[in-house]
Amino acid sequence: MKKFYITTPIYYPSGEAHMGHCYSTVAADAIARYKRARGFDVMFLTGTDEHGQKIELNAQKSGLKPKVYVDEIVAKFQKLWKILGISYDRFIRTTDDYHIKSVQKIFKILYNKGEIYKGKYSGWYCIPCESFFADAKLVNGKCPDCGREVKQQEEEAYFFKLAKYSEKILEFYKKNPEFIQPESRKNEMIEFIKSGLEDLCVSRTSFKWGIPVDFDPEHVVYVWIDALTNYITVLGYDGERNSEDFDTYWPADVHFVGKEIVRFHAIIWPAILMALDIVLPKQIYGHGWILFGNGNKMSKSRGNVVDPFVLCEKYGIDAIRYFLLREIPFGSDGYFSNESLIGRINSDLANDLGNLLSRTVKLVTQVNVSDVSESVLKEIQSEKEKEIIDSALRLANEYESEMDSFRFSIALSKVWNFISLCNKYIDFKAPWKFLKIAEKQIEFYNVLYTILESLRVISILIKPIMPETAEKIQIQIGAKDVKNICAWEDSKKWGLLNKELKVVKINALFPRIDCEKELNELAKLSKSEKNDLNSANSNMNLISIDDFKKIDLVVAKILECKPVKNSNKLLELVLNDGNSNRTVVSGIADYYSPEELIDQNVILVFNLAPAKLCGIQSNGMILASTDKKDKSVKVIFVNDLSPGSKIS
Repeated sequence: MKKFYITTPIYYPSGEAHMGHCYSTVAADAIARYKRARGFDVMFLTGTDEHGQKIELNAQKSGLKPKVYVDEIVAKFQKLWKILGISYDRFIRTTDDYHIKSVQKIFKILYNKGEIYKGKYSGWYCIPCESFFADAKLVNGKCPDCGREVKQQEEEAYFFKLAKYSEKILEFYKKNPEFIQPESRKNEMIEFIKSGLEDLCVSRTSFKWGIPVDFDPEHVVYVWIDALTNYITVLGYDGERNSEDFDTYWPADVHFVGKEIVRFHAIIWPAILMALDIVLPKQIYGHGWILFGNGNKMSKSRGNVVDPFVLCEKYGIDAIRYFLLREIPFGSDGYFSNESLIGRINSDLANDLGNLLSRTVKLVTQVNVSDVSESVLKEIQSEKEKEIIDSALRLANEYESEMDSFRFSIALSKVWNFISLCNKYIDFKAPWKFLKIAEKQIEFYNVLYTILESLRVISILIKPIMPETAEKIQIQIGAKDVKNICAWEDSKKWGLLNKELKVVKINALFPRIDCEKELNELAKLSKSEKNDLNSANSNMNLISIDDFKKIDLVVAKILECKPVKNSNKLLELVLNDGNSNRTVVSGIADYYSPEELIDQNVILVFNLAPAKLCGIQSNGMILASTDKKDKSVKVIFVNDLSPGSKIS
């Protein structure tokens, strides 16, 4: 049996779990479920990184011992993973006894090999991010990651000889071009290494909440060796290769991490493994951030956290899982808003999938079900049925190709394209018209059987991402308890539903949501959103320089342009912002023809919250000016600047 080892980052429990944590974990869970469905022996690891100065300070403020403090927060992480259906095989805590002992052994091995030496560290330190920064890395004298104050610190420390591995790591990248994904992350790492690596501080004496260096107990092991080694200590590695799990599952097939910690996993982690003479993982995948409308990363330190417990309770876990993996291309940044979440639920889940299932089941329950399943043997299919069948039989292979490359959004879009095809097919056939016409019975049954089989295939493919929904579909179409028709390979077969078919009508999968009413309710629940609103209203016309800095203006090139259907004022533009393409809807049709705009460079408000206009999601806005005299609108063209250039 093939092995597959996948990990999330181990999360830092200094505060409540948020949607950013959910993103990595749901993605990893979807791949773990997908691989298991395809017959792999999967090891899926997640956990928590529980040491450090920030934890120690937070615990002191709470009047708790650090271990008691993290115990309470970790319990909430585990509760959330249970709610979200996260099927992890191991959950590691860096306070676990076995991890502590293994880290101490690994630290001593590296010291005895001359890979670690004692010295003194002096530099700028950010407590919330638990990171040191050189002068050149600071932004306006503050932390480049969270924007908070930094402090000059000096202390005795042990250092890992990271600099000596520069060429070895670059050579490894060259021999293993798929090691860092997406490709843009690899280019960043290469440039970072070429700019010069420094030896790495791997112990601290200014706080005590950490794993003691057993041969020098005034020091505690700093995050790099403590946290990164969790991927092997959880498999039983403690300096020797005497663990069955380690031999079975290492090297990891992929580490899923946020883009902000790719450097640690793609440079520091390989160097540590090289120093230990351990083979490197196969891939580091650095996904993007979930952003709010102001372009800020979702994080505890910024305070802009959406409560996943509330959202799961209100909309169901599968709606949240689907939204996270469909809305945001994995590897890119993406925006989160309650409007976009509700929009996906209403359009994709209620209108498309839910409606297809409910009207099909409703029709089937009005006839003799065995007649429906018998119809597949008649082989009287029209070209429309053949189109559905051919599409269904291609779908699984297309889906696998995207899932194997972690392109969740594209994989789901292929399934939803098929769902759309099925809805168009049933609309075209209108089988309800033939319900009581005897000579049309075979055609009527063929339509229903075709959709039931399509739903069976759909349920198999979406199960790794929407496990509860997949099971509900299989129950309703009578496939749940029938053997050998809902395994993964059965998604590549047609005609498996038979006379044992027992169709059951239950509640709607995803009831439609009254968007305006729901947004008002969510606003009441969100204290932070309410405070933001009050703050904005209190100073309507004036903004500070800090507010202006939140606006991200980027040069973008117009690649495509066309009128929006059912609108005289709107144009649909496809822009390249230097990194990727995005769609923007602009109300300039009265002033420009599509031909005038193609290949023009414009200024794009890059981090504007998405909005739907005439059913099209617009991701940004292009800058234009209204002429003072004739009130005409003129787009601001910047053809002397390259796409991706920043405007400030």
